[in-house]
Amino acid sequence: MNSLVSVLKSSRANFLILPIVCVFLGTAIAYRLTGHVVIVDVLLVLLGALMANVSVNLLNEYQDFTSGLDAMTVKTPFSGGSGALLVHPEAAALTFSAAVFSFVITAAVGIYFIYVHGVALLPLGLLGLLIIGVYTNWLTRYPLLCLIAPGLGLGPLMVTGTSYVLMDGYSRAAFLASLTPFFLVSELLLINQFPDVEADKQVGRRHFPITLGRGPSARIYVAFLLLSFAPIAVGVGIGLFPRMTLLGLIPLLAALPLAYQVLRKAEKSRELIPYLGMNVAVIMSIIILFALGWFFKF
Repeated sequence: MNSLVSVLKSSRANFLILPIVCVFLGTAIAYRLTGHVVIVDVLLVLLGALMANVSVNLLNEYQDFTSGLDAMTVKTPFSGGSGALLVHPEAAALTFSAAVFSFVITAAVGIYFIYVHGVALLPLGLLGLLIIGVYTNWLTRYPLLCLIAPGLGLGPLMVTGTSYVLMDGYSRAAFLASLTPFFLVSELLLINQFPDVEADKQVGRRHFPITLGRGPSARIYVAFLLLSFAPIAVGVGIGLFPRMTLLGLIPLLAALPLAYQVLRKAEKSRELIPYLGMNVAVIMSIIILFALGWFFKF
């Protein structure tokens, strides 16, 4: 029972809201452009998205534990992993098995949709599976790849993939819209690395807070946060998005003071922690309001 609880904690259920809202955005776009969606397909897409996120989380927890990083990391509510395997190390093998099982379910869902909708979906699926498999042990050693991989997975791959399945084809609107979660998820992982710099160095990671420092990385964070609003404005401006998607710009009122505080406190990890939570709230607000805007007729 303790091992099962540890696996559940290692899946980081509190972060699974991200794939849910990204699938919601892709679904909203498909519904707007076609007038209908197949609920069974929506549920299958959601299953694949959740299993993909669970798989990468479990692999991250397992690999951080076996590398010794877990023992060196100071935990926060938004970084450093769950620490579940430190309490119950006997659950490590089960955690890895659960990661592989989740990976297989993700692949199975993808294979089903490729069979039904064609091989044009294959590149997205393969790239998504590759990111899951190599993120912790490989991508985290290359600063630029470490920055963009999470956003790529939950943005262009997940949002565009969702809309493709539900519409039986790609759309310019879905791709442009997917850039908003691309920037948001990438900046989320970036800022969450700030408290882990000292520990991450010891296992060979090389993300931007390590290679550039927290100050320059805070400026990258701010750039990505503000860039997340650009696809919404551009999409409405060129007539590709309905005007009500401008709802997604409302959280800019919170994003600006958040950006200011992150720049001020970039070198003070403890003082930065409350803003990690505020950042999550801003991200969710942007994506949800943006998605809701697709359901309005104007």
